[in-house]
Amino acid sequence: MPADRLHLVRHGEVHNPRRVLYGRLPGFGLSVDGRRMARQAAEHVQSLERPVSALVVSPLQRTRESAEPFVELFGIEPFIDDRVIEPSNVFEGRRMKQALANPLNWRHLVQPDVPSWGEPYAHIVARMTAAMQDAWDRVPAGDVVVVSHQLPIWVTHLALSHQPTRHDPRKRRCALSSVTSFERRDGADGSARWVEVAYAEPASTAGAVDVGAV
Repeated sequence: MPADRLHLVRHGEVHNPRRVLYGRLPGFGLSVDGRRMARQAAEHVQSLERPVSALVVSPLQRTRESAEPFVELFGIEPFIDDRVIEPSNVFEGRRMKQALANPLNWRHLVQPDVPSWGEPYAHIVARMTAAMQDAWDRVPAGDVVVVSHQLPIWVTHLALSHQPTRHDPRKRRCALSSVTSFERRDGADGSARWVEVAYAEPASTAGAVDVGAV
């Protein structure tokens, strides 16, 4: 038997005083509030009273730090999977308002449905769902927690809900330390498919500085 439920958990708030789009850049760890948020996410999953059998984590600092409360509460070691990492982005390291005000950067905005400024949404969904499936099949039972990033979680939600992956980044339903939960169920044709079964925002973001799309 495979896993019972899979939870996609976004990392907590990042210490980002310059308000840049940090992407895959090193050196961006959690803020003090971010560590509290990560703890609240782990406590939420613990409150579900479901056994957690595996913990999959993006290799970036902010996700590793967000996974630490899960390690403590559930006594499991994280499995680092590059497939659940933040997408690449040409605006990495820049403040977005300043970058978009420069006409030289407008060429990166010509195909928002791809998107032309970074890794294609189709690629993100493919690697995320492959990582989810491998994690699901890797355990004999129990739940799996995957600590990832806002954009990968959101476009995966859209794709698995049969919605277009093109979207307005300002309207993503994927708050800091939110938990988006899925199960594998048999469809009408007998094939298994991912079904979203819950979404929760257990962490208070009041006073948080870095809450936007990254």
